[in-house]
Amino acid sequence: MSPHVLILGGTAEARALAAALCARPGVRVTTSLAGRVAKPGALDGEVRVGGFGGVPGLAGWLREEGVDALVDATHPFAESITANAARAAAETGVPAVVLRRPGWRPGPRDQWHSVPSLEAAADLLPRLGRRVLLTTGRLGLASFAHHSHLHFVVRSVDPPEPPMPTDTHVLLARGPFTVPGETALLREHRVDVLVTKDSGGAATAAKLTAARDLGLPVVVVRRPPLPDGVTAVPDVAGVLERLGLG
Repeated sequence: MSPHVLILGGTAEARALAAALCARPGVRVTTSLAGRVAKPGALDGEVRVGGFGGVPGLAGWLREEGVDALVDATHPFAESITANAARAAAETGVPAVVLRRPGWRPGPRDQWHSVPSLEAAADLLPRLGRRVLLTTGRLGLASFAHHSHLHFVVRSVDPPEPPMPTDTHVLLARGPFTVPGETALLREHRVDVLVTKDSGGAATAAKLTAARDLGLPVVVVRRPPLPDGVTAVPDVAGVLERLGLG
């Protein structure tokens, strides 16, 4: 019987993994998307959209669909999904792998302020500047809504969800971005400080280089820790090796 791999997706790494697995004869691949992005990119293999209903729902799906391996390739900040996946895999005995791109690391000229949460980022802003480029996604803007005296440029793939700061300019855009483009954006909007999550990867890293070149401070929200006993591999090759398909 063909092995069945379930990928919890939504990232470029998940898309690359689905393509790599589908290129191997006899492997059945299903990618599950949470449905938070309106127009996800094309994917190899089968695709399902929507949540599972927590740990019980995911565990039931693993059993019913005869899943042989589970790969959590969700965004590094999808904390609840990762926790549920770890618990469902342990409950069903399905081998599980977490695929996480490496986080960003500051260089000598970077002015980074590392914080544990969006709330901590918001608390820090008044000391760093008045015009803020916020690239933390469309959710969680309520953490900044009380800053009525700051101007926010909010960039996300899909329209952000309220509540939002009263003085907000929304930019809808999808990476990858370039250093010249990010530099022009920061200058056009006269940005004083950049706020981002440590998503890692090259697609959205250009803003960090642009901020460094312009001498701007960057507030970086650290990744949530993985569940106890769970370790991650950094790339598709590592997943394939763990699955015995390398």
